Amino acid sequence: MIAHHVLFWLKADTTDEQKKAFRASLETLQGVEVVRTIHIGTPAPIERAVVDTTYTFSLLLTFDDLDAHNVYQVHPLHQAFLDEFRVYFDKVVIYDAQ
Repeated sequence: MIAHHVLFWLKADTTDEQKKAFRASLETLQGVEVVRTIHIGTPAPIERAVVDTTYTFSLLLTFDDLDAHNVYQVHPLHQAFLDEFRVYFDKVVIYDAQ
């Protein structure tokens, strides 16, 4: 199994409507046939020194294997998300684990 965890920091001037559209586009990624599970979230209200709550959205996807992850990377739904919404990214950090 591969876990693909993406943290997005959106630009400070991103509007609430743009954030709604961003989240809706993330939700379309569940339509990629190789995605086994998907979780989209925002920072939980947990105040601990080791918890980073500075990001805007979290995307956690799981895949059966590395080949499935690689299919996802070039899938039209993933590419459409990037093409439309990368202009809102201030920072993105990705953690892939097996």
